[in-house]
Amino acid sequence: MAGWSDFRPTTLIAALVRADIDFVVIGGVAVVIQASPRFTRDLDISYATDTANLERLGSLLTALDAKLRGVENDAPFIPDARTLRHAQMLTLATRDGDLDLLADPPGSPGYPALRRHADIVELDGDSVRVASLEDLIEMKRAAGRPQDEIDIESLEVARSRLRGRRHKPGG
Repeated sequence: MAGWSDFRPTTLIAALVRADIDFVVIGGVAVVIQASPRFTRDLDISYATDTANLERLGSLLTALDAKLRGVENDAPFIPDARTLRHAQMLTLATRDGDLDLLADPPGSPGYPALRRHADIVELDGDSVRVASLEDLIEMKRAAGRPQDEIDIESLEVARSRLRGRRHKPGG
């Protein structure tokens, strides 16, 4: 498994894109993309829960040698569509870094709306959906941890700057 100092979210994102997973980047990586650089140790995503997507995601997790993070190695874990269908949140360690899966993140409007509102960003040549500023702010408010409060401030500054660019006279 990759150590946190080896974490490169673009490697995991590229693997998700190549596997044709329907997902949206949320959490700290989304904050970095949308607002400001900050340290994060994992990639958080929300994902579609239709059978085909869960099967593709399960196959990718198997290929990435995904294991439950923070659980003894003896714990049985099979990252297949059945397991994914019954899990709302999984914290995983993969050979390419830590990956958190959230089917319905607290504070989100639900995956279909999260996907609709998402911004499409180019990362290393891949088009990737990243949660909108508004949805990120709401998810961070729902989480309510000290880092989330800091992230909210950064996201609100980014939102203000974006609104300022949209409303410039003559622009």
